[in-house]
Amino acid sequence: MCTSRAKRRPFSLLSDPSPFDGFDAERFDAASPAEAADSGLLEPVRAGTAVEAATSDAAHLRALLDTEAALARAQARIGLIPATAAVAIEAGTRAAYDRIDLVELARRARGAGNPVVPLVRDLTAAVRAIDPAAAEYVHRGATSQDIVDSAAMLVAARALDLALPDLARTAAALADLADRHRRTVMAGRTLTQHAVPTTFGLKAAGWCVGVTDAYTRVHAVRTALPAQLGGAAGTLAALGADAVALLAPFAEELALAEPVLPWHTLRTPIVDLTSALAHAGGALGKFAGDVALLTQTEVGEVAEPVGEGRGGSSAMPHKRNPVLSVLIVSAARQIPAYASITAASMAGAEHERPAGAWHAEWQPVRACLRLAGGSACTAAELAEGLEVFPDRMRANLDLTGGRIVSERLSVELAARLGRAEAARVLTEASRTSALTGRHLRDVLGELDEAAFDPAAYIGSTPALIDRALAHHRTVFQEKDQ
Repeated sequence: MCTSRAKRRPFSLLSDPSPFDGFDAERFDAASPAEAADSGLLEPVRAGTAVEAATSDAAHLRALLDTEAALARAQARIGLIPATAAVAIEAGTRAAYDRIDLVELARRARGAGNPVVPLVRDLTAAVRAIDPAAAEYVHRGATSQDIVDSAAMLVAARALDLALPDLARTAAALADLADRHRRTVMAGRTLTQHAVPTTFGLKAAGWCVGVTDAYTRVHAVRTALPAQLGGAAGTLAALGADAVALLAPFAEELALAEPVLPWHTLRTPIVDLTSALAHAGGALGKFAGDVALLTQTEVGEVAEPVGEGRGGSSAMPHKRNPVLSVLIVSAARQIPAYASITAASMAGAEHERPAGAWHAEWQPVRACLRLAGGSACTAAELAEGLEVFPDRMRANLDLTGGRIVSERLSVELAARLGRAEAARVLTEASRTSALTGRHLRDVLGELDEAAFDPAAYIGSTPALIDRALAHHRTVFQEKDQ
């Protein structure tokens, strides 16, 4: 038997006085709704977002009850239960939702390993109070996993319907940055060092393509989210000889895809979902990680949008921290770990119903939805309000005294001296420039001034940006059709 929260205390040395003397554990054991709620204190990236609300315990309870109502409506459509029973069951779900104590339900769920068993008892009682004859049709022919999985897909659909517009907003803002800054020259950086000139437009175009592709994957997963219905062991036996005819109306009632087979132990939908969310988190994290580096004091090429109370430090009043980027990067680093749990559970879903592998997915799936959804919301704000400083970008190009165009100079010198000799001359001249602080032009002393202009050595960046913008337009035009 587990120790109650009232009898537990945080770790401390036995010789230490309790740091929680006076702590009212009993009060927290019977917590108020505000105290019991998962408010996102340790996950601020999703705190207060619409996706957080759409994935709350209350939202999951609503989805479980919606699934029971959808099952009854579908069964009534094909004559498996009376239409009057479906009406009573739907009314019962509304009554049960208003009466159920989520904390109590969660604790009762320990007895069966999932919340559906105690929930069905509560729902049956609510339906019996409305129409005693209808009570026998509650949860007819289904198993707990049918309800939990279908509800999980409902929650995912509702959360993704909120996250997808934020991904689209982010991609659109990045496309705009790419177009407006197609010739804003800056230092391209490889292995953290200045490499060759590029443009901020091309950098933003790369972010745009990453987010656009993530949108495509998440959108595809959203449209494919399936209902779950298989009965006790995936045979639909309790629903009679024509049970397969129930799959389509059940999926339609939930506005989900019709499954080919029950997927109790075929966990592709779950892994597809979390993988797509990991992709989205990674694409947003790449954007935010670059922004954080570009906001460094000694770089100062971009700044996050100003917001009331945002970016401050508890100890250093002068700071303007890139907090939006920090939140997004924190999410990007967590989502793959959660997604890996679902991948491991896929292999461990034994026989016709899994013992633990399925249960292990529940919280990681919610975490992926919350982190990716919160990240998308935050990224849209960051992309739409990002401040860009072209003058600082240009000034930073000069930090290496002309050495940023050494690749171009090597081509020109190779035509005169041969490739090997040109490389030797430039390597020695670059070393001298770095050690003495002299401009590379002055060290070499024999090349045209124009050869040292970074803006004249941006390669095919305008054409590459056009390709990225065309890709973005194609994806979102197809979505709108």
